[in-house]
Amino acid sequence: MQTNKFTKILRKNQTPEERKLWFYLKNNNLNNFKFRRQVVIDKFIVDFCCFKKRLIIELDGGQHNATQKMIMDHQRDKYLKQNGFQILRIWNNDITNNFNGVLEKIIDRLQTPSSGCQPPSPVKGRR
Repeated sequence: MQTNKFTKILRKNQTPEERKLWFYLKNNNLNNFKFRRQVVIDKFIVDFCCFKKRLIIELDGGQHNATQKMIMDHQRDKYLKQNGFQILRIWNNDITNNFNGVLEKIIDRLQTPSSGCQPPSPVKGRR
């Protein structure tokens, strides 16, 4: 299947978590940063990307705990990092259970970008 056709299919069939996050990322809603969704970067399709900050946001479900998927994610992240991107991985259950914390984590990354990939980790809410 051609990449462009596949990205259109992915956009039409978003997960509930992707749909919820996209509502806040689209139209420069999050601190006036432009994000795109289901973006082709070389041979990969990423969930969300802010090219200005070279920030990729990946939403991960439980299938990303499988050993083979973790290896593939690591190789993919390594390639993207070598091409100047930073990757922020967020668990789907954090979108569901701690959405404000997720938004804060994204805003922090946009304001003070750091280099490198991070594995998904639980997002801690702030008080």
